[in-house]
Amino acid sequence: MYFCILYDYQQRTNTLKTEKMMKAINFIFVPLLFSMALISCKTNNHAEDCLQKVLGSLEKIESATYTAQAEAWQPGDTTALSIHCFLTKEYDNPADSTIGASFVSFSCDEPAKFGSGYDGKSRFIVYHNKKKIVIDDFTARPLPFRPVTPPFFNYTKSIIQYALTTNDSIVVDLQEFDEYYYFKLVINEDRQVEFFGKAYYMPENPYNSGETTSIYELWISKVTNLPYKVRREMSHDISVETVSNVELNKLSLSDFNIYAYFPADYEVRPYAYSENNVRQELTLVGEKAPDWTLNDENEQKIALSSLKGKVVLLQLTGIGCGACLASIPFLKELKAKYSEDKFELVAIETWLRKPPALRNYSKKHELNYRLLSGTDEIVTDYRTGGAAPVFFLLDREQKIRKVFTGYSEEVTNPEIIAALNELL
Repeated sequence: MYFCILYDYQQRTNTLKTEKMMKAINFIFVPLLFSMALISCKTNNHAEDCLQKVLGSLEKIESATYTAQAEAWQPGDTTALSIHCFLTKEYDNPADSTIGASFVSFSCDEPAKFGSGYDGKSRFIVYHNKKKIVIDDFTARPLPFRPVTPPFFNYTKSIIQYALTTNDSIVVDLQEFDEYYYFKLVINEDRQVEFFGKAYYMPENPYNSGETTSIYELWISKVTNLPYKVRREMSHDISVETVSNVELNKLSLSDFNIYAYFPADYEVRPYAYSENNVRQELTLVGEKAPDWTLNDENEQKIALSSLKGKVVLLQLTGIGCGACLASIPFLKELKAKYSEDKFELVAIETWLRKPPALRNYSKKHELNYRLLSGTDEIVTDYRTGGAAPVFFLLDREQKIRKVFTGYSEEVTNPEIIAALNELL
């Protein structure tokens, strides 16, 4: 079984022969491409010198405060799935072996309200609706890397360091414009590459889109010789972050105390893997399904209570989740197979994408069932912790009879069909 927790890595596998040929070709020609494709930062300077200068400017940053606007997209979308504005205080922290930085962020709408942070030892996750702060010291769920989203300048520094030092198969380009330089890095490896302080080669996911190329783009100011925008493109997800109102080296790491930002009335507790993953929803079996009234992709209201008298398969899903995407053909078959008088299938998007994203997703995949716009309350009430997909099978009285976590065609499909046939 596979499920997603707010992210999903989708990979392409090539034939061994093709991989060896491509790597051999790139080993020969990448250095040449690097020197030929790039335009120098200043007349008569080489491209590599340009990037070294930008890297030098980034390495001089001991602290930074800025406003950041972050956008997320699905490939092929014309509208951003999500747009967030936040204020960040970023500190260079050489003692941290994970990303080499510490930071704290706040919402632009409520600049006094602590949003998230990392102090070099733990990450801090805030649940304002529960008045709770969770401290993750990375011992509850061991991973090959710490899942810390790096702050902007630390992130862009890692990208440039990688481009200058890697032996991976890459193609780079640098173009000069009136006020900025545009830098593009294309990584052609058999796994997608993410940056958590350094390059990490992400594990394969069986629900892939057939593409493992990773693309990173930077926009670099000629005035400051620093990046101000970064774009990351993967097969499953595109993200863009732009910073403004930047102030450099006005803060000191010695004065950084993330605990000073904690609201006095918030509960503070250690992170437990079960909080985000997932088996908590099994405790709902036998209980009446939490009620809801939500908007569909056309912003028409749909209430769970209006479906009483039917057997309902409720999927909590996420746009951008590969396992969720893989389940669509099966769900469409279910919707077509069973009588509308006796059976209803509803998917609730719980990653809080905007209505245009839901409409695009529904149209693109030709959904024949309802796709509703979820809320934080849905995630809380159904105890999924944001994981997706999770399926809830409701009887005619809207009691939860079965819960299926994750998706595997070989396992999930027959399990759901067997459970449905018992109720219909």
